[in-house]
Parts: sequence; structure tokens; C-alpha cells
Amino acid sequence: MSPAWIEPDWPAPRGIRAASSLRVGGGSTGVFASLNLGAHVGDEPVAVAANRASLVKALDLPAEPVWLQQVHGTEVVAAHDPGDAVGDAATTDRAGVVCAVMTADCLPVLLCAEDGSQVAAAHAGWRGLAGGVLEAAVAAMQGDKLMAWLGPAIGPEAFEVGDEVREAFVGRLGDCGQAFVASGEGRWGADLYHLARLTLRRAGVDRIYGGGWCTFSEAERFFSYRRDGQTGRMATLIWREA
Repeated sequence: MSPAWIEPDWPAPRGIRAASSLRVGGGSTGVFASLNLGAHVGDEPVAVAANRASLVKALDLPAEPVWLQQVHGTEVVAAHDPGDAVGDAATTDRAGVVCAVMTADCLPVLLCAEDGSQVAAAHAGWRGLAGGVLEAAVAAMQGDKLMAWLGPAIGPEAFEVGDEVREAFVGRLGDCGQAFVASGEGRWGADLYHLARLTLRRAGVDRIYGGGWCTFSEAERFFSYRRDGQTGRMATLIWREA
């Protein structure tokens, strides 16, 4: 079986390629079955390396993706000069450089300039969203007119949070509207997709596509940390063709 992925449905300019991997089509076993791309989750390193190589081949990537050391922060890495690659977003204006983020419930967000000159990938769990990772990624793209695509994340029916999470967003965004639905005393169903759209629009990005999956409820397609605890990671990637 070969790797499977979602191809973003968005009007990206010619020469921009993107994909979001599913959990199927790899060689990992047990809780990591089967296309685990995370080298930090306890899976066999040989299996992870084979899965990554299989994805590179299946997508005909121009290079190995720049795998970030994600820390639920707001640092943006220049993928063509990544240094220690610690950060939660990557951007590049170079052809043949693959930006990537890994997720298993957090929201992956892809950005590209409308003229195709720059691309970016961001890891936006609630901490990153509340901290400003999307604004940081937009700012790193230096004012270009952008579009965004929201990849697979945990859905609002499965993502219950406390008052402190809601208050973090209300303090940052003001009225969050339908992003939080009361589910009990001091508990809320949080909609990462809605929060990301609000954030992106405030940052000047109006063309927003994707969203609508639930990694928690679609166990055959997606890894989910909240559902399973120890589990694998999917990757969402974007690059400019040479």
C-alpha cells in the first residue's frame, strides 16, 4: 500500500503544490499504524524513516521536507535556511524547498502568496493560535496578498476546553461568536477552524479554504492525540515547483 493524502481544494497559483497526509499507507505498526511521520513519538526510527521516504517518493517531492521541532510557539523558520529548525511555522520564497508541519489534532494551516512567490506552513493548536503563530507567519511573508488552506484538525464536537482557553481567545480576538459552545459548567466546545478564520481575517487574509474534518472522530483516516494518547503524526506540506 502506498501513502494516501488530501490534496487541498483551493485556487493556488500555478507551480504551488500541497498535500496533507493520512495515516494509511505506511509501515508502522501498533498505535503508530501505519504512515506515522513523527520521529519524536516513540515509533521505531527505521519505520519513520521508511514512511518519510515513501511519502517523498509518492508526492514526487523536490527535496526532503524541512521537519520542524515544534514547541506550540510562534517562531517562524525560514525553510531554506532552517538552522536548528525549532519553531511552529516555516516559510520560503525558494523553489524546491518543502515546508511541513506535523499534527495529530492541532490545525495545520497552509499559506501562499497569490502570485506564487512565497509559501508557508503553520502548526496551529490552541496555544499557537492564542499566541499568534498565524499572525507571525503572515508577517514573515512581508505583506504579500495571501490565501490560506485549513487542513485536518479536531472538530468542535470533540474538542472540549475550559474557561481559561476561551478567555485567552476572547482577550485576544474579542467576541469569538460561534467559536465556543457551552458544554457544561466552565466547559466549552472549541472550533479551531472558526478561530483560525477569525485570526486570519484580522491579519488581512480573506481568501480562506478547507476545514471541516475531525481527526478525533475519523479514526481510520487520521491520528488523534486526544483520542488515543500515544499515536503517530500526519504531515501537511507545501512547496514551489522549480
